[in-house]
Amino acid sequence: MIDLIVRVLDRLFRLREPHKGFLSRSVPVKLNFSYCFGGMAFVCFMTSVVTGLMLSVYYVPSATDAYKSVLEINNAVWGGWLIRSLHKWSATILIIFIVFHTVRVFVYKAYRPPRELNWIAGSLTLVLVLASGFTGYLLPWDQKAYWATVVGTSMGGTVPGIGPFVVMLLRGGAEVQGATLIRFYSLHVLWIPVFMFMVLWAHFHMVKRQGISGGL
Repeated sequence: MIDLIVRVLDRLFRLREPHKGFLSRSVPVKLNFSYCFGGMAFVCFMTSVVTGLMLSVYYVPSATDAYKSVLEINNAVWGGWLIRSLHKWSATILIIFIVFHTVRVFVYKAYRPPRELNWIAGSLTLVLVLASGFTGYLLPWDQKAYWATVVGTSMGGTVPGIGPFVVMLLRGGAEVQGATLIRFYSLHVLWIPVFMFMVLWAHFHMVKRQGISGGL
């Protein structure tokens, strides 16, 4: 079915030829399963993006209505519980796979020149994924999410010299409140995904240019 859709789109819009240079790449002969972690992380990321866009249709980012909108998604929206579960688990598995991918790159010493910029891009991706998970955790606006965010943002207060400023910046005030929810929602659905796509674009093009590291 997917192959049929791809062939129809290619016949209508000639998609394969312009992207042939990017899609065609050499792969080392001796690979193992660990080389799949990056691709699996990307699949989880795209699943999170698609399901997140679906959830945003019904989610209300306000202190008074956020929790009620989550209940509505779970109980009233057709298939809402499934979309929310897919979003939650794809985001969780994304973190696992990208950590495994980072460990694999480190163990195989694929961070060495000429791939040092690619290592930096991958490290930024890991940071952005963790930030996305942290900001998304607050959005259900229940007791567990609230107190986890209180603890998480309080850690920013330990930064020497600028600790109080960091806490105010994260929370949008002295306490975790409606402003915090709106700030985290904006980061989660807009700013972090935009930066993720930019970093991933750079990451993929460097992989295409430099090739896949063949091992130790």
